[in-house]
Amino acid sequence: MVDDIATDADWNALYIDGEWTESESGESIAVEDPSTRETVAHVPRGTEADVDAAYEAAAEAQQSWAEAPPARRQEVVEQFLQALNEYEDEIIDLLAHEVGGSRIMGETSIQIASDHASEAATLPRRMRGEHVASNIPGKENIVQKNPKGVVTVISPWNFPLNLSMRAVAPAVAAGNAVVLKPSTNSPITGGLLFAKLFEETDLPEGVVNVVTGRGSEIGDRVAGHPESDVVAFTGSTEVGKRVSGIAGENLAVPAMELGGNNAHVVTEGADVDRAVDAAVFGSFVHQGQVCISINRHIVHESVYDEYVEKLTERAAELPVGSAHEDDTVVGPIIDESQRDEMLGYVEETVAAGATLETGGSTADLDGVDDSLVVQPTVLSGVTNDMAAACNEHFGPIAPVIPFSDVDEAVELANATEYGLSGSVHAGDLATGKEIALRMETGNVHVNDQPINDEAHVPFSGIGASGVGTYNSDAFLDEITEDKWISLQHEPRDYPL
Repeated sequence: MVDDIATDADWNALYIDGEWTESESGESIAVEDPSTRETVAHVPRGTEADVDAAYEAAAEAQQSWAEAPPARRQEVVEQFLQALNEYEDEIIDLLAHEVGGSRIMGETSIQIASDHASEAATLPRRMRGEHVASNIPGKENIVQKNPKGVVTVISPWNFPLNLSMRAVAPAVAAGNAVVLKPSTNSPITGGLLFAKLFEETDLPEGVVNVVTGRGSEIGDRVAGHPESDVVAFTGSTEVGKRVSGIAGENLAVPAMELGGNNAHVVTEGADVDRAVDAAVFGSFVHQGQVCISINRHIVHESVYDEYVEKLTERAAELPVGSAHEDDTVVGPIIDESQRDEMLGYVEETVAAGATLETGGSTADLDGVDDSLVVQPTVLSGVTNDMAAACNEHFGPIAPVIPFSDVDEAVELANATEYGLSGSVHAGDLATGKEIALRMETGNVHVNDQPINDEAHVPFSGIGASGVGTYNSDAFLDEITEDKWISLQHEPRDYPL
């Protein structure tokens, strides 16, 4: 089913109304392997007409799917989960080819995606209504929970599998239809793969539709389609504001996870070795291309030098290279623009007075011109206003900022428009919790690092990091609506 992307698979078709079909444009977009810089697949360059066809199919299929018994909707999601796990190795290979995901990233993606699918399978039986007492004699109030209708999912390229999954699987489970528009950089693992996997299930035609194409050409039509009832978007704050605005014109519910500038706070009482262990994962997994990765290391001046030394040593030892090598930890950045932007932040930060402890450049790969692999980078002597700290650098870069007391640490951590995730190491949990409570962010993890996602725990950002909430009952509320039905059992007296 999911063949080797480099040799066997043909992904050059849209998935609309249960059929693989050509785009109206007749044109395609190349998918490049970030490790080898080779074209490994082509996908359709979808048009607004293709988008319209997808929404038409979704709207037509949704009503009957909403009426399907909970057990049937649960079964379909469980079938999808079974297919996902059956093709785990092939999917990990796809992630390596398409987004430069290392083995660690691929396995993590499968684990999180499976968790979201497992949680989604429980939702059909949790869509309970309620009876509410009435102030009017003889009246019975019933509140039903019904699917919204058509859920639009616009997914990013960095962790495309699980970030699509957390919206698609719950939406389907709750009785909605879906139109999925993946990123141009990850059209397969963020989009077309879902169509392949749902073909292994008993899902009716038209419930899930996938349209690939350039956001600049079809993005506005996807975000603002009149058949769309919910728009679930993960991506940059800049694009998210536009998507949310367009969705709002259509009165669609926005569920937006946007950018982050996450702080890893390390106090004088912290176990430095544990803090560094967490920092290495939180900064360098998938090359730091995670919205909830560590963007700033805020470290007490009494342990600052020790922390910088140990973090630098660990960063310099991380295996770098092609995502196709099993021992690679830090693989390629997704494309040239991302690479050049983050290296530009490093250069600006050093020019502003910071010290480059390690990294700061690309790593050569055999047989590859213009490598996209950026060496794990540690910067010391950083201040909060330097380029690598005040921007979401989205790369394997660790700027380390000193502080003198907890009040200053909290002030530094909160000195950003973002509020997505964060972490604290303070030696004891009580102190760590006190600091966490003062951090203005949607998620904080004590004695850990910021990259955490559990499908049964609500996940949201504040400020410029988004609106709405993902996961479990919180996201179920986003993709369903309450309907009030009253039954007047006895004749009612009216004042007129």
